[in-house]
Parts: sequence; C-alpha cells; structure tokens
Amino acid sequence: MDKPIPGLHHVTSICGSPQANLRFYTGVLRQRLVKKTVNFDDPGTYHLYYADRVGSPGTVLTFFPFADAGPGRAGPGMASAVAYAVPPGALDAWMTALAEANVAIDGPHERFGARMIGLSDPDGMRIELIEGDVASVTTVPAGPAPQIGAFHSVTLGLANPERTARLLTDLFGMSMAGSEADGDGERLRFAADGYASVDLVHASASAYGEQGAGTYHHVAFRARTREDQLAWREALLAAGHQVTPVIDRQYFDSIYFREPGGVLFEVATDPPGFTLDEDEAHLGEALKLPPQYESRRSSIERILPPLTAPRADETA
Repeated sequence: MDKPIPGLHHVTSICGSPQANLRFYTGVLRQRLVKKTVNFDDPGTYHLYYADRVGSPGTVLTFFPFADAGPGRAGPGMASAVAYAVPPGALDAWMTALAEANVAIDGPHERFGARMIGLSDPDGMRIELIEGDVASVTTVPAGPAPQIGAFHSVTLGLANPERTARLLTDLFGMSMAGSEADGDGERLRFAADGYASVDLVHASASAYGEQGAGTYHHVAFRARTREDQLAWREALLAAGHQVTPVIDRQYFDSIYFREPGGVLFEVATDPPGFTLDEDEAHLGEALKLPPQYESRRSSIERILPPLTAPRADETA
C-alpha cells in the first residue's frame, strides 16, 4: 500500500449480561447505542454497538453478550485495554463522575506524558481515559463530565512484540511514536498520522489468556473505501498472511487475519455505515437483522433476553 492505515474502525469484545453492559456504556460512559443487532455467526446472541452519536469510525466499541459466559482473562495474543480520549483538563471531572457512579479507578497516572486513569466495566474489562487531542466526535447530550472522544489507543499483550511491530510499520505504514517502561516490560507506541495509536506491551509467554466475559475479541482497522480494503487484502496476502475473503457485515465489509502475535485483526470499511437501516435520530432503537435472518425474526426475538434500550435523546 502507498498510504498508511487510517487508524482504528472498531473494537469488539465479549460481555455477560447485555442489560448491565447497556446500562454501563450508555449511563456511565455516556456512549450511544447506535445499533442493536445479532451476532451474524450466532443469531441467538445480540451484537451491541456503542459509539458517538452517528457511529463514526474510530469511536465504535461492540459487544457479543453471552449471559452464561464465565469470566475471561487477558493474556498473550489478546488486546488488554482500549483507551478513549477525553479533552485536556477533563480527567478530574471524570474521576468525580465515576466516583459518584461507584466505579473504582486506578490513577491518575501518566503515560507518554499524558494524564490517564483506568477502570473496569461490569465484566472486569479494562477501559482507560487519557487526556489528549484526537479526531472530534459527534456528541451525545451533555452530562456531568466532558464528552469522551474517539479512541485514543488500544493495548495489545504480546509474547514477542517485535513481529507485530514490523507488521504495523512495514505493512500498515504506522510510525513508532515512543517507548517507556510498563510494569515488567516496555510499552511501544505506534501511531498513524494523528489517529488512534496501537500500544504493544510484553505479556509473559508463561501466562495464558482465556476468551470469556470481560475480554476483547478482535481489533478492527479502517479502510475508507471498499477499493482500499481490497488493496489491503492483496498487500496482506502478498506478505504471507492468511486473510479471509471479504465478508458482508451489513454496516461495513470485513476481512480478518491473525497478526504474528496472535491477535485477531480486521480491516473494515467506513461505508455504508449505521444509518443504512435507521435514520440518525433513531439509531439503536429497533432490533435490526441481516436479510438472511429476517425470516426467523419471531424465533430470534423469543431467544434473545429482554433489553431496555435508551431513547435517542437519553444518556442512560
């Protein structure tokens, strides 16, 4: 490719109770539920999308809720945290708002010179808030703290970060933005022209991760157009990666591959976007099904647990 990958598109995770997940991300973190659909590979399970008001690429955190899922554990070959940007000077207001919501935090700390805090969602998945300037977002209604911005960074735990670093620089065109001590090892940061960063940290090869509630499933990078996505696919294949064919995910097209450290990567297109089947004012209100499952709507709706979604003008 003759241009760098334009940052993150979305990150997908696994959770337990969908209602607790909805309450936390819309009520506490004040994200908007922009799409309520099903796992296209398992239509008996929701797929919930949280983002800014219009579902802008780079703001989208999605969940597969499995109500009976046991707790997972981050380990080598998995993402371990996603960080959102908050405006400079906003961290104190967020610490107050989180304390009032009875959400424990660690910090504030500094990372690469920026103030940050860490917290856990209801399933124990780590979320970070970091002060910094990133691409603007379309805001949801005002709340007790300044609006969270787009993704600031994602952290990957790797037994051997060097191979992943080479993919990010040599293929994705990202640049190394710095390194600093992180616990027992080193944190390496890679950036794409001001968009969200990818941080690599050493995860002991003797440890192991387990997919389950509270873990990240995959990390999706952006392709602004379908043509760009096909070019990325050709470049990945030429570099020796095993890449899926293009898969229609209704709101974007996707390709998937395992990066050298084991993390599942996706490259997802910006179009057609979340207003494909709902207008902006009503995003996330109705259960939307892909065409192949529409004939099974009544049986799918009976299987899915009740879920009380907020109205478009609400933050909780």
